[in-house]
Parts: sequence; C-alpha cells; structure tokens
Amino acid sequence: MMLDPASHSAEDREFDRALRPTSFDEFVGQDPIREDLRIAIQAARQRGEPLDHVLFAGPPGLGKTTLSHLIAAGMGSEIVVTSGPALVAPRDLAGTLSRLQRGDVLFVDEIHRLPRTVEEYLYSAMEDHAIDIILDPGPSARSIRLALEPFTLVGATTREGLLTGAFRSRFGLIERLEPYPAKDLRVILERAASRLGFPVDAEAADAMAARARGVPRIALRIQRRIRDLAQVEGHDRVTLAVTERGLDRLRIDPLGLEDMDRKVLRALIDRGVPTGLKTLAAIVDEAEDTIEEVFEPHLLRCGLISRTPQGRIATARAFEHLGLTPRGTAPGSGTLPFGGGSA
Repeated sequence: MMLDPASHSAEDREFDRALRPTSFDEFVGQDPIREDLRIAIQAARQRGEPLDHVLFAGPPGLGKTTLSHLIAAGMGSEIVVTSGPALVAPRDLAGTLSRLQRGDVLFVDEIHRLPRTVEEYLYSAMEDHAIDIILDPGPSARSIRLALEPFTLVGATTREGLLTGAFRSRFGLIERLEPYPAKDLRVILERAASRLGFPVDAEAADAMAARARGVPRIALRIQRRIRDLAQVEGHDRVTLAVTERGLDRLRIDPLGLEDMDRKVLRALIDRGVPTGLKTLAAIVDEAEDTIEEVFEPHLLRCGLISRTPQGRIATARAFEHLGLTPRGTAPGSGTLPFGGGSA
C-alpha cells in the first residue's frame, strides 16, 4: 500500500476534515508561518480590510489547505475552494469571483496549473477588484468591466518555480512550508488519537512519526491503518508491538521508504549510470511529476540519491540501506563514480 501524500480519496478527505484544527492554537508546527498569519490577520481586522493575498508553497500534505481554512476562520469570512486544473477558462474564474462577498477567501489548490489566460485574468481581480468580460467575441468584440468585492486569494503550490514572476509579485504573503520534525508529528498523532477515542502509546506515536517522512498527512494515514489493525486484533489501544506489525504490513522501513522509493533506488543501482527523469519514470512505471514531487524530495533529504548534470544516481548510503555492496565511492562525495551520460 502506497501512502502517497498527494493522493487523497473521498474517505481520506472526510477523515482529515474530522481531525482538522479549528484555530491557529490547535495547529501544530510551522511556528514562524503561524505567527506571520496571526499578525497579518489581526492587523487586517483592525483596519477593517481583507487580508493580503497569500501564497503557500511546499510539498503535499504539510497543511496548506488547513491553513487556508484557518485564515478564513480568523477573518470571520467564508472560503470558496477550487483548484488550478478546474479553472479551464476565464469564464470559470469569472463565475467564481462574482459570487464572492467582501473579505471572502478564494483558495486555489495547485495554482501553478492555472492556464496562462486564467492567470492573467486574475491580475486585475487581485489588484483592482474588477474583471473585464468579453462580449460578442470576434471582429465586433466589446467588453464590460465588472466590479468585484475585495477578497483574499490564497494559492497553494508544490511547484513554486512554475509561477511567473508577475503572478508571484501580486501576493502580499509568500510562505514556504517545511517537513515537520518527529516531535511535532507525535503531538499531531496524540491529538488525533484523543479525538478518535482510540489511545496510542507514546512509543507507538514515536515509531509512526519517525517513518512519516515529515508529513502530517502520511502520519495520520499510518495511524489510521494501524488503528484498524489494533481494532481487528481486539486491542483497545495502539501499542508499540501493534505499530511495528502494522509498519511491516505497510512495508514502510525505518527511513520511511515504501515500495516505490525502493523501486526507484534499485532502478538507479541496476542502471549503474546517471539516469534522466524520463527514463527513470519509464523503468518504474510512474509519472514523472509524481517521482519529482512525491518520492525524490524524501530520497534527497535522506541522502540516498544525488542529482547531477548528467542525471540521478544512487549514493553509497542507498547501497547500504538496501543491504548491497557499493562498487566504490568517489572520495569525499558519498556518491558512486558511475560513468556514462543521462538517458
């Protein structure tokens, strides 16, 4: 079973909503970002103005959606949720914007996937609170300017580099979320256990947190699966023994690696030469974006792969982790001296 933080079924979303913090006081981790938002919200409310537009950047599962809901709650306003791929044409955006009331929050997930025409349509909405609607397209085209209520755009992206400079510059707050330390994940798991009414021992919470890749969404999904195992086995709490059995069943190793992570490492080791993303994706039968956004960041943080101008290579630590013997190590680099070019 793959606990991909980017995948989110309807059942998962319902589970997450039940555990979602209802205030900044309940939100665990990302302390600098929480304080930035507290101050900005308090100042905006004192002035009686909508909050500046906010951009959240970072890997999936770190709390971008949760923070957007907390912003709306803090401002005492409504939130409208959509995504970049859902806004195909300017008319889709126009319909959404025209329904917003003063101070409402428009949350756009995967905002980097907005079509360029829609993105440019947002510029005047963000700055001038107005949009131009084209009537009678063609040689006799004319437009009318539609006034909008002042609103707050909150965008979330896992690929900040794909946003244009003109778009990024229109956000008053740009916050980058980082993976969570294990101690914060432990608090999240213990609070979730309390809400679910199914206790988790401290050692069990530590074990789950250590293998969650620094991602709350993954930690909660691990907890959910292990809670299922404990329940089926007739336990009234999650113990360390149950957790270890559950982690083995999920095939999550001590570094938090799952089957696809190990498959990527083995593909690089078997090739023996720096490997390009397209070739790697074809070998492991996974989308290039998924490898680059979901699996590769954790492998890089663990020091198991290295990116070179010629392509990706496995490091000596990857061999050690998989119980293999490296053929040799480049002095001082920790990477293997593979030859050849990228594919």
